[in-house]
Amino acid sequence: MTASETSRQVRTAIITGGASGIGLATAYKLAGSGINVVIADFNEETLSKQLAAFEKEGLPVAGYRVNISRPEEVKGLFEFTRQKFGGVQILVNCAGMVGPNKPAIQVSLEEWQSTVDVNLTGTFLCCQAALKEMIPAKYGRIVNVASIAGKEGNPNLAAYSATKGAVIALTKSLAKEAASAGVIINALAPAVIATPMNKDTNQQTLDYMISRIPLGRVGQPQEVAEMIAWMASDACTFTTGFCFDISGGRATY
Repeated sequence: MTASETSRQVRTAIITGGASGIGLATAYKLAGSGINVVIADFNEETLSKQLAAFEKEGLPVAGYRVNISRPEEVKGLFEFTRQKFGGVQILVNCAGMVGPNKPAIQVSLEEWQSTVDVNLTGTFLCCQAALKEMIPAKYGRIVNVASIAGKEGNPNLAAYSATKGAVIALTKSLAKEAASAGVIINALAPAVIATPMNKDTNQQTLDYMISRIPLGRVGQPQEVAEMIAWMASDACTFTTGFCFDISGGRATY
């Protein structure tokens, strides 16, 4: 399929972590613009609930329960999407976990590894699977949701900060590999956003993060979805390997 043929077809997007928070807001944004969407999520109950809501609104959304840290399950996700919609042109990696919220000297190896498995390995596996389709098709858009913590580091969130910094570096590396094939890959670094993922973060840590935002508030998932929609669109043509900030002014570089 040529790039011009790809540009005329209805796009299909996979959104990991698509049943809540930023992923859910992005699913509504993309599906509302006519893009076929597969929301992939680990939480089967939440996934079923959101699928029912999408169906009620008549939006082109399907769902798939997946643990993105397992290669065989990621393979199944992409096979499902090909069977349902015929392939993937857009990947939005929203799935993630906060991980241990405590001083680094108290973090167990199991806690560290589980955070790496989801936030970094899972993102890599999904990117790898997507690129196997996008590179031969000479078209693709990948958006990796990192965090301002990946640039600055948040105290008591060593595993989370480290994995999100690694996602930024991964994005830059993959973007350079795929640029000649017409695949655009970018990341974005939100500050604290009002999502279910933050419900287990202690109030002291949340207060610290909000105190560093000049706008003085948390961000909303819909605000992030607006930026992702542009990054995943044909309008994003000459920016790749970049990490956009959506931090209420917190960003330092």
